[in-house]
Amino acid sequence: MPVVTLPDGSQKQFDSPVTVDEVAASIGAGLRKAALAGKVDGELVDTGFLIERDATLSIVTERDPEGLEVIRHSTAHLLAQAVKQLFPEAQVTIGPVIADGFYYDFAFARPSTPEDLAAIETRMRELVAADMPVSRRVMPRDEAVEFFRSLGEAYKAEIIQSIPAGEQISLYGQGEWVDLCRGPHVPSTGKLKAFKLMKVAGAYWRGDSRNEMLQRIYGTAWPDKKQLDAYLHRLEEAEKRDHRRIGRELDLFHFQEEAPGAVFWHPKGWTVFQSLISYMREKQTAAGFEELNTPEVLDIELWRQSGHAEKFGENMFTTKTPDERVYALKPMNCPGHVQVFRQGLRSYRDLPLRFAEFGKVHRYEPSGALHGLMRVRAFTQDDAHVFCTEEQITAESVQVTRLILDIYRDFGFEDVRIKFSDRPASRVGDDAVWDRAEAALQEAARAAGIECELNPGEGAFYGPKLEFVLRDAIGRDWQCGTLQMDFNMPGRLGATYIDEHSHKRTPVMIHRAMFGSLERFFGILIEHHAGRLPLWLAPVQAVVVTITDRQDDYARRIGESLKNQGVRVEIDLRNEKVGFKIREHTLQRVPYLLVAGDKEVQANTLAVRTRDGKDLGVHAVESLAQRLLQEISSRGRHVLED
Repeated sequence: MPVVTLPDGSQKQFDSPVTVDEVAASIGAGLRKAALAGKVDGELVDTGFLIERDATLSIVTERDPEGLEVIRHSTAHLLAQAVKQLFPEAQVTIGPVIADGFYYDFAFARPSTPEDLAAIETRMRELVAADMPVSRRVMPRDEAVEFFRSLGEAYKAEIIQSIPAGEQISLYGQGEWVDLCRGPHVPSTGKLKAFKLMKVAGAYWRGDSRNEMLQRIYGTAWPDKKQLDAYLHRLEEAEKRDHRRIGRELDLFHFQEEAPGAVFWHPKGWTVFQSLISYMREKQTAAGFEELNTPEVLDIELWRQSGHAEKFGENMFTTKTPDERVYALKPMNCPGHVQVFRQGLRSYRDLPLRFAEFGKVHRYEPSGALHGLMRVRAFTQDDAHVFCTEEQITAESVQVTRLILDIYRDFGFEDVRIKFSDRPASRVGDDAVWDRAEAALQEAARAAGIECELNPGEGAFYGPKLEFVLRDAIGRDWQCGTLQMDFNMPGRLGATYIDEHSHKRTPVMIHRAMFGSLERFFGILIEHHAGRLPLWLAPVQAVVVTITDRQDDYARRIGESLKNQGVRVEIDLRNEKVGFKIREHTLQRVPYLLVAGDKEVQANTLAVRTRDGKDLGVHAVESLAQRLLQEISSRGRHVLED
């Protein structure tokens, strides 16, 4: 006679074991119809799961994050069933849920075509219309191996063979289709109503380039058509905002094969890049950080001591000198900052010490993972480290957190989520040290008045961290800033200070990055603003446009004056129609177009237009310069439009 406790605290008693579906039905027909799965004592299960003892239960619907995951996983199985019906010779491998969708890998005899995708999607819709029940059964491991071998599914048999002997294997079936899966899945295929197949790509079996190449079909799935359409619209908008395309159009940067994963900055792009550094330098200097610079090449032994060689060795660029000494290009700046701390005798009176560096780092990323500015091999970190006592952790962390959030607001990011990432499985330091570090960071978050989502097991190998996630103009999330609590690395590298009792102590090290990678942050900014960077960041802030050559001298004089006052301005004296010039500079996303004709020359004025096509009227040159400078310094407020 199990007693089922529901999320609101109410309880239902049943005379015999009961399924999740039956509990939902006892609550209401609407809930039963909406149910996709259940959570029994916190474990996600099918609606057919049998509750045999007292338990807590929440019914999972499409409104729950878990419900969306169940929809996507089930749609991956729907895809596999459709592929096997259309292409019986294909072999299935794995089909997991990923961000915004799913994929499934297949061994095909020939490459898939766009026509294949259309046919597969049509068959999937037919399977949805059939509304086939989805059922689960359990089979001993060895029996499951033979079962899939009998179906000719060698990849599935190999997967099952890698599972320890004696394990029970769960299989899910819908119609004639059976697949290996832990589940849970939707009660029937009719629940899967909003999906689309997106593309086909190559993928190596088990991710190993020595194995055979498979075909990976990507798809997306949502609870309803409205959400699917909104997602597809976001993708269209993201394509328009692609920083790689905009970077070419605005002549900001480029990449080429001779330096994979490294940026060739053009003058305009470098201007913006240096503006980011200048802005950050100003902010962190005001916050008490001292800028330093450390070598890019260091002996591998230092990276062994810090733990990076063991953790990141495969992603580090190394070289051996003629005397057999091995060096590494730094993948991060932390060990170098510890070396600066170790120079001279440090006292508790010196703490906190705040070191900052715009450090160039190098990490080997697989060529297939490289993606414009978003994923590179050589990048610049706005890295900083605070060396402090345990008593100073809260105050320092609160200051850094507030600084990070303040900076994001200046760049137009108001929607920021913060994740608390605790100890990963692979880490340095004992549990007692991790307990102290996690407790200290949690206390700092409370003191800063911020709410954190738990991101279990995603801390750095040396300490827990806060991750700052920005939401951009089209709803995408970008993890940028971090604040990491490190009770391990200073001790590993021999950093000490003398406390008030003349004893040697190991400082706490707080790692801090606000942009993370300047290259990546630049890419995010381009896509967030669709290339229309705010005035203070724009590579060209204004252009003086003449109507005829009679205004050339006037335009030169005005342009030089604005340049001397600190405005990034260009002068367009080309023998072209003014409409053509305005259109061209509008496409270049120049914030302000300053037009000079005969009337403007006589009155010492300029006609002002924005890149969005607004006519701001005629402004006196002197007041226009003042208002441009005011808007640049305000970093946000559109002074000229007020």
